[in-house]
Amino acid sequence: MPPLETLIAFTLAAFIMNLSPGPSNFYIIARTLENGISGGLSAVAGLAVGSLVHVVAAVLGLSALFNYSPLAYSALKLIGAAYLIYLGINALRRGSRQVANTEAVEQKQLLRNQKIFQQSVIVEVSNPKTALFFIALLPQFIDPSAGPAAPQFLLLGLIVTASAIPCDLFVTFFANKAANWIKGSGSVQRWQDRVSGAILTGLGAYVLFEEVRADSP
Repeated sequence: MPPLETLIAFTLAAFIMNLSPGPSNFYIIARTLENGISGGLSAVAGLAVGSLVHVVAAVLGLSALFNYSPLAYSALKLIGAAYLIYLGINALRRGSRQVANTEAVEQKQLLRNQKIFQQSVIVEVSNPKTALFFIALLPQFIDPSAGPAAPQFLLLGLIVTASAIPCDLFVTFFANKAANWIKGSGSVQRWQDRVSGAILTGLGAYVLFEEVRADSP
């Protein structure tokens, strides 16, 4: 186990990273605006599970693939961007339809939350920046004198995931407050879907743009 001072320093670095505005924060905002606090919480849970997948990958040494295969890194990045755009387009299409009656919406909410959870896991697993974070930062805090590296990777990875949850919950409740302020009419609810769709599509487009710019000579 790494020394206590190392764990404190790492926890602080992970917390600051998770609190800083980034794609995950905007993704949670979009999901909360679109589906309310239950949708936001489902997204938080899905992102946490997706992060755990990266933790397992780091422990097993699979993240090293990205150091030796830039093509795999780029492919995963493009897949994640395409999926975000797909989710955004779906939200935009919902925003152009008439709002269903309240009873029908409530009946579908649980199923929708389950779907959001599954989608959020995919979004986080296909987020190469999370994998890059583990590759770049975790090895810096591994202490060879503290024992085998695998348990240390596991502990540090769990710290990253755990420190993200309160940050994501803060974003969820903030976005829900904003959504409650503008609730009231069917037209406003349709605009909530449109804003959510625009955020998701914009995130995907941003990732694609950054990938194309990185590949440009």
